[in-house]
Amino acid sequence: MEKNFNKTSTIQNILRILLGVFMLYAGIGHLTFLRTEFQAQVPTWITTDEAFMDFIVLASGVVEIIFGLLMILGGRLKIKTGISLAIFYILIFPGNINQYVNEIDSFGLNTDRQRLIRLIFQPVLIVWALWSTGALKYLISKKKNSNK
Repeated sequence: MEKNFNKTSTIQNILRILLGVFMLYAGIGHLTFLRTEFQAQVPTWITTDEAFMDFIVLASGVVEIIFGLLMILGGRLKIKTGISLAIFYILIFPGNINQYVNEIDSFGLNTDRQRLIRLIFQPVLIVWALWSTGALKYLISKKKNSNK
């Protein structure tokens, strides 16, 4: 990845670090005080086995902690981190859909309207991860160059 794409503005860096802190908080929550709430997010079409649900929550918590640290540290891997985090947000989106469709009260989201707003926020997280790391600029440039 070319160095000019790795350069991000002060606001991008602040928002990248903020998203990293959010990911650390979520990851720690997966492993501790929000574990039950996150178990309610696991779609039943993946599994109904509580032990496997718990494994999914714990594993995703570890992944979120790693993403949080990588977002905070930035460095040479930030574009790859942004792309990977955006993919992660896409992969966990079925959990949010599951919460909405099955009307699961979790994380203080106890109305359909609140759960729908959460669904709408997921694309914001995807763009946030891509933009704050410079990955969005990189991907747009790569697409333009491939169309030449």
